[in-house]
Amino acid sequence: MASIRSRIQDGFEVLGHKIYRHRFKTLGLMLLITAAILTQLPKVGLDTSNESYFHEDDPTLGDYDAFREQFGREDTVVVAATPPDVFDRAFLEKLTAFHRALEERVPYVDEVTSLANVRHTRGEGDKLIVEDLLKEIPESPEGLRRLRERVLSSSLYPNFLISEDGGLTIVVVKTLAYSPGTDEGELLEGFDEGQAPGTTPEGEARVPLTTGENRAVVQAVEAVVAEFDGPDFPLHVTGGAVFSEFFATTMGRDIAKFLLMAFGAVGLLLLILFRRFTGVLLPMLVVFLALLTTVGLMAASGVLFTLPTMILPRFLLAVGVATSVHLLVVFFRHHREHGDREAAIAYALGHSGLPIVMTGLTTAAGMLSFVVAEMAPVAHLGIFAAIGMLIVLVYTLIFLPSLLAVWPLRREARFGGKRYWQGFDRLLTAIADFTAARPWSIVIVGAAILVLAIGGLFRLKLTQNFLLWLPETLDLRVSTELIDGALKGIDRLEVIVDTGEENGLYEPDIMNDIEALARYAEDYRHEDGRRFVGNTHSVADILKETHQALNGNDPEFYAVPQDRRLIAQELLLFENSGSDDLENVVDSLFSKARLTINVPNDDGAVYVKFVEEVEAEAARLLEGRADVVVTGTLNLFTSMIHAMSRSIMKSYAIAAVVITLLMMMLVGSVRLGLLSMVANFFPILVTMGIVMGFAGIDLDISSLMLGSIALGLAVDDTIHFFHNFRRYYGESGDAPDAVRQTLLTSGRAMLFTTLVLVTGFWLFMFSTLKNNFNFGLLTGLTLIFALAADFLLAPALLILVTRTRYGRRLTERWSRA
Repeated sequence: MASIRSRIQDGFEVLGHKIYRHRFKTLGLMLLITAAILTQLPKVGLDTSNESYFHEDDPTLGDYDAFREQFGREDTVVVAATPPDVFDRAFLEKLTAFHRALEERVPYVDEVTSLANVRHTRGEGDKLIVEDLLKEIPESPEGLRRLRERVLSSSLYPNFLISEDGGLTIVVVKTLAYSPGTDEGELLEGFDEGQAPGTTPEGEARVPLTTGENRAVVQAVEAVVAEFDGPDFPLHVTGGAVFSEFFATTMGRDIAKFLLMAFGAVGLLLLILFRRFTGVLLPMLVVFLALLTTVGLMAASGVLFTLPTMILPRFLLAVGVATSVHLLVVFFRHHREHGDREAAIAYALGHSGLPIVMTGLTTAAGMLSFVVAEMAPVAHLGIFAAIGMLIVLVYTLIFLPSLLAVWPLRREARFGGKRYWQGFDRLLTAIADFTAARPWSIVIVGAAILVLAIGGLFRLKLTQNFLLWLPETLDLRVSTELIDGALKGIDRLEVIVDTGEENGLYEPDIMNDIEALARYAEDYRHEDGRRFVGNTHSVADILKETHQALNGNDPEFYAVPQDRRLIAQELLLFENSGSDDLENVVDSLFSKARLTINVPNDDGAVYVKFVEEVEAEAARLLEGRADVVVTGTLNLFTSMIHAMSRSIMKSYAIAAVVITLLMMMLVGSVRLGLLSMVANFFPILVTMGIVMGFAGIDLDISSLMLGSIALGLAVDDTIHFFHNFRRYYGESGDAPDAVRQTLLTSGRAMLFTTLVLVTGFWLFMFSTLKNNFNFGLLTGLTLIFALAADFLLAPALLILVTRTRYGRRLTERWSRA
């Protein structure tokens, strides 16, 4: 192993000489390859939809695509009005005008629904009449009073378009499911037998409404809202389409803002470290090109940026600069002492090439562990972060030395001198002396902290609530909480009942089961006893309204008829009444029905339990008579929770095993490789167990990624420490002296690379979204704990090991190397 390591180090030195001698060819080739990849950058895009969290072949997404193909887009724009009196004639007239303005001025609209046009079903003799609720707005106070009573006593309108107390009413803007550019066709008329969901009859893929088209919808709605909003017509906007636009806008704004902040902050740290402008410009140029190359490859592969992958640019900036620092520290020191540029490049690559490669591989391994994630954006993050890390290695080990070979350089730093580093050296020497004098005390304290951290792990809770990511005072969150509370829920769970045969829905047993499932959902109770469901809607409701209307509007006939022929006749009468509401709840063959269940915003764990119980009840009721598919936004959400819990432990295990094996290879010892991982697991356990566990910070889709990312980063400094300790200990056989020499050489770079990484991640704390704040804070703290472990715990463990019989054998082996 020692001879292999020596040959690798010699190989890096030879590479350094070759790069210097062919510096212009190397630069030209690298720039040519980079330019070719950068041509893909115009393809970069954003996707903030719920569907973006799933792989294309995920059954959950397939069910949702089939639902969207049949019944249209579920994400809507919801505008709520909270006037002094909803049933005031002036308000109702303005509501009707607002409704018409939305229909006329908002693009890509499928339909707009409000009190102005919601169906009012009644009978006149043997005639069924289905008309708009506000076809004629009452003029007299008595007429308005009767309208109020009819609306608030109805089983249809409360918690659907108006709150139970009548203080809030909403207008729902439903957009097209697919971009008109892909031949939308008759969206709600079903699809041909054998036609795949999301395709045209010719088999061409349909593109869901794009981010740009969704933005046009939201902006048009906001323009109409701004025109009508006022003291007598106060308006509030929310809905899935609005959230998608908010996240898309926030992502684009934050990425640009944070990259500028990161380049400025990291550039300042580099200037402090190297005391020369080339020490800032060169690593920044290397990282910038590596970042653009990675994004170019991502765009070429058709992968769009999502909420999880938006951390990629800042991650690569931080790790890329940290990687360059280790090479530049050695290069500038050698060049200052000897003045030979070629020799300095060769020496820097020979000295740091192997640990740089190993740190890059361990970081890539930590990120690549996400490939097994069932959530597509997390898997994409793992793939392209790993690819990006390998690209950073190529740019650091080939492009950076070629730049150093041609860039005008001074031997001495532009400012500062030998005394510049004396304070740092005294601090590092003091740390080395402290660990040498008290190794057992450090290990015991570390063990006690680990026990406390492990206890804190049992306090962690897996949850997810996208609304809580938003600032409490943000208009979108305020509006969402207002509307959600007033209507007792605006999130939807969709249940599709498929009888498998034409006109299968005419069977009374099927209708009874749909009705029973709706009642089950409406009676579902929260753990604290509260009703959980706001309301439900299905074809059974239309049937009951029709049956009542055809029986003298008698409320006693608000029920499902128990005769197949009567069900068929009444549904046909409703279909011929002029209303198209049936298209929203059944397919054209009357073989499939849709049950919509509206639920309030809540913790993801609550949703998981609710969906599981509804699914089980639906299967019990309809067993043997129909197939049941649970889908909709809420089911996508709960599927994310399941995917997180199933994937994360696999990711952590893969990262831990692969990185441990790489550490064993680097140090040339199984025991020492395992020992080195103590210092790497320590900071992660401290963050998750003590900081998160005892502070009550829950695990979500962002913080769950902390372990693998932090492990891949924390091990970098450990590699540099163990690599150099091995070298110095092999020369002197004195463990305390080897620790001192390691800290005085690699310690500076370790300190500054940690500062760079922490700065890069703590800039996330300026994000609009709370999840990014927590992710940045926790990752930065983990890296600080990792540096403390490498400066204190790792040296203490190594000093104790060298005192054992095994340590003496290591001394003999390393001295021969």
